[in-house]
Amino acid sequence: MGLGDDTALVLFSGGQDSTVCLAWALQRFEAVETVGFTYGQRHVVEMDVRPSVRDALRGLDPRWAERLGEDHVIDLASLGQISETALTRDAAIEMAENGLPTTFVPGRNLVFLTFAAALAYRRGARHIVAGMCETDYSGYPDCRDDTIKAMQVALTLGMDRRFVLHTPLMWIDKAATFALAHDIGGDHLVQAVVELTHSCYLGDRSWRHDWGYGCGECPACQLRAAGFEKWQRDYERK
Repeated sequence: MGLGDDTALVLFSGGQDSTVCLAWALQRFEAVETVGFTYGQRHVVEMDVRPSVRDALRGLDPRWAERLGEDHVIDLASLGQISETALTRDAAIEMAENGLPTTFVPGRNLVFLTFAAALAYRRGARHIVAGMCETDYSGYPDCRDDTIKAMQVALTLGMDRRFVLHTPLMWIDKAATFALAHDIGGDHLVQAVVELTHSCYLGDRSWRHDWGYGCGECPACQLRAAGFEKWQRDYERK
């Protein structure tokens, strides 16, 4: 992968949002690689589904098959070791006294973006694509647009390399994310998102719902379920 404006690295967790972001990147860049992170997350099953999702996207478009390059997995176990959160411990998912949900892992996205940029530097990718969103989110401060803009400046200055951070989902809700998936890859991409991706915080893939697999009760499942229902309602009305 040579340095240039046609190369991208996608933060790819195996969830709905990062899968749509991967499809978005494959539509726009000539060379795309992916990176995922293990950090002791309870829903580590998301890492298990990543290869199947990548294979499915390859099969949707011959151009995507040519453009999709290597996958990288970075071990950030130390992040989980210092994080007393409901995503890294067997703890209740609720609102904490500081007004943030207990699923908030302090510094997670900042660390992800820093390691992604270090990898992008080595791989020659100028563009970094991530699924942060201010619309349908749980109040995480590291998902805000201001945070991402600040990180772009810091990474560019700190590595003396011009990076561009793309967050195509920043201003849309989950229903619009399903709509974007349909716009990009039609019913086949939506089906891949439903059948293969994982978003449930508890890592539960024993229950199949119309919107995919998950416990159906955690905030991530509720957001995804509501978004799918709204998208179906709006889509069928058109």
